[in-house]
Amino acid sequence: MPEIFGETSTTDEVLAGVDLAGKRILVTGVSAGIGVETARILVAHGAEVVGAVRDLNKARKATGQIGERLQLVELNLASLKSVRACSDALLAKGEKFDLVIANAGVMACPFDHTEDGFETQFGTNHLGHFVLVNRIVSLFKPHSRLVNLSSGGHRFSDTNIDDPNFEHTEYTEFGAYGRSKTANIQFAVEFDRRHKAAGIRATAVHPGVIATELSRHLTPEIRERISASSVASPPASAFKMKTPAQGAATSVWAGIVAAAETIGGKYCEDCHVAEVSDAEGITGGVRSYAIDPERAKALWAKSEQMVAERF
Repeated sequence: MPEIFGETSTTDEVLAGVDLAGKRILVTGVSAGIGVETARILVAHGAEVVGAVRDLNKARKATGQIGERLQLVELNLASLKSVRACSDALLAKGEKFDLVIANAGVMACPFDHTEDGFETQFGTNHLGHFVLVNRIVSLFKPHSRLVNLSSGGHRFSDTNIDDPNFEHTEYTEFGAYGRSKTANIQFAVEFDRRHKAAGIRATAVHPGVIATELSRHLTPEIRERISASSVASPPASAFKMKTPAQGAATSVWAGIVAAAETIGGKYCEDCHVAEVSDAEGITGGVRSYAIDPERAKALWAKSEQMVAERF
């Protein structure tokens, strides 16, 4: 009978006894937080890991103890030029992947734009990964997987394909974050639909609440505003802090341990597939709009239009 894991499970527990020798895995954002922990545990179990990072020097310092099976490559998700250069380099090398974990991201940024003119959170968290993953899809091995890091913050808002850059709607830090995290889920839903016949599956995961650099934009004013918001008035358990080892556990569980047919096209949290919940507040579960296949198809088409590239 498979081991049952939950919210306090760690990466070491999830991968206990698992041999990843001969596996090759791409992880974005391995310069801090759960990205570093994800790379560490994968290498510790024998995998070859490619860590895609914006700041190579910072990543070298953060991952110095991980070992020789971690290779770093440059990737700035807020620049499609950088994303395409990274994907071109990976394609030129031609080495295939058993798993891609789209881990990197930003949260609750002040209103700004990426190098290409996209709202920062949507452009970085979704569009950057959308282009990277789709450009290297030929490197996915049969029976490989894509794991998109989403968040319980997807419950703040659905995507808005009519106004993705907040040109006509009021910008809020967590409204934008919610859009981008919903996009991560919808991207996984449509990617899974398109590729499951070839044995390639995709899922999105909520790592939990972890004290990492991701929260660096959370000023006291923003925290107070979020606390006062009815949609963000969760029970204390919803914001129970996890360690990086607990936060990265769902990523490796969904990417390696869980059955592919169990997680394909789904949203996972605490090392299990989440139930649909449209209740108010930042509670557990996934909102129905996030896994709606028609919304996922519409987001894919809009994303192609925005990046001027069809996949």
